[in-house]
Amino acid sequence: MKLLRLSRSLNPTGGGIAEGVRQITPHLAALGVVSTVASLDPPEAPWLQHQPFTAIGLGPVASGYGYRRGLPARILDLAQQHDVVIIEGTWQYHAYATWRALRGTGIPYFVYTHGMLDPWFKRTYPLKHLKKWTYWPWADYRVLRDARAVLFTTEQERRLARQSFWLYRAKERVVGYGTSPPAGDAQTQRQLFLATYPHLQGKRLWLFLSRIHPKKGVDLLIEAFAAVATSDPQLHLVIAGPDQVGWQAALQTRAAELGVAHRIIWPGMLSGDLKWGAFRAAELFCLPSHQENFGIVVAEALACGLPVAIAEPVNISAEVAAAGAGLVHDDTVAGTTEALRQWLALPTQDRAQMGLRAERLFREQFDFASVARQLLPVLLPTAGRNP
Repeated sequence: MKLLRLSRSLNPTGGGIAEGVRQITPHLAALGVVSTVASLDPPEAPWLQHQPFTAIGLGPVASGYGYRRGLPARILDLAQQHDVVIIEGTWQYHAYATWRALRGTGIPYFVYTHGMLDPWFKRTYPLKHLKKWTYWPWADYRVLRDARAVLFTTEQERRLARQSFWLYRAKERVVGYGTSPPAGDAQTQRQLFLATYPHLQGKRLWLFLSRIHPKKGVDLLIEAFAAVATSDPQLHLVIAGPDQVGWQAALQTRAAELGVAHRIIWPGMLSGDLKWGAFRAAELFCLPSHQENFGIVVAEALACGLPVAIAEPVNISAEVAAAGAGLVHDDTVAGTTEALRQWLALPTQDRAQMGLRAERLFREQFDFASVARQLLPVLLPTAGRNP
């Protein structure tokens, strides 16, 4: 089967969609799926090079929306060479352009919403929500309505998606999501991270690894860390990720005001063995996010056998709680602080058991090898044009 995926960008600093596409592609290939990914990136973008799939840049585009004249015709030409199309995300022109290109052609397409219909955005950015209403009825509503299916990563995401717009119609399917298990030697990766940051040797490390963005609740974590840090002088917090909105300086100022700046490390975006080494060196992964469709970084932590402390709005929090693979808390300072105190109160043996349950949860539900096997039967009935 030949699969075409349409995405706004494959830039790795943009979050989980690009990483998820890269991670699942080899597993789909093992099942006989040949993937092409087209994005609105410029064709010469460095992140389009050396991918495990054919990567095509349809840009550049001139606006945040991603409009480009003639895009539907280019998408139609690509789609006619494939059996199935998946639109990655909504609210960008690549989604509406795909609907324009494929309506009436009989070429099946699916939509992965990736949490972009979560009502959190309506509550947090009401003006942006009103702007979306101006083109929802004639654009994204139709994209979802006419899709062969709208794909959700969790049951919680599917339920929440119904709450953003009263005009909503979709054939819903929950197909899961995840990541690939880490390659390489765990001890070597751990040693690499600690050799890169030698002042962390012998410290107890809590890890936040994601974009530094208000949605991610980094400010909650800093406040909560300051509230419990005096209980053990060996506790240190690693806040790793790109500073997308220029917020890091203000957070560092607040950490200094709280007296914990010297115990918080900001290594920037980590990748490869250095990223896996951060997971291996930590004793707890923290993500107090206000909204998280899935949280690939949470799945990565679980894959490393690392217990997690995550906020309830992270959409896999129910699975984590049910498996006993971590601590789930409110996305507030009080909730985050209480979770960290619970972790500190756990006996060493209980923490180790939680780590074992974390790894088991990953293998059973969030390994992309199993997710690919779940996704393929959803796509196959529609792939009869070029068997």
